[in-house]
Amino acid sequence: MAAFVVACGPSQAEIEAKAQATADSLAAIATADSIRAAEEAAAAAAAEAAAAAAAAADSAAAAAAAMPAK
Repeated sequence: MAAFVVACGPSQAEIEAKAQATADSLAAIATADSIRAAEEAAAAAAAEAAAAAAAAADSAAAAAAAMPAK
């Protein structure tokens, strides 16, 4: 009597390939999130530096205006 073994479902290689694809996708998402966070931090730092420079310029202008003319 001949025995037939019929496999149901994905093979071990297919399961491992799917798991690897999921891991790769999660790693790509984490990398993109890190890049986005770094870009947002850089933009915030640039905005803060610009605000500080504007405040310093305003202070210097106010000090110059407050000095009596010679």
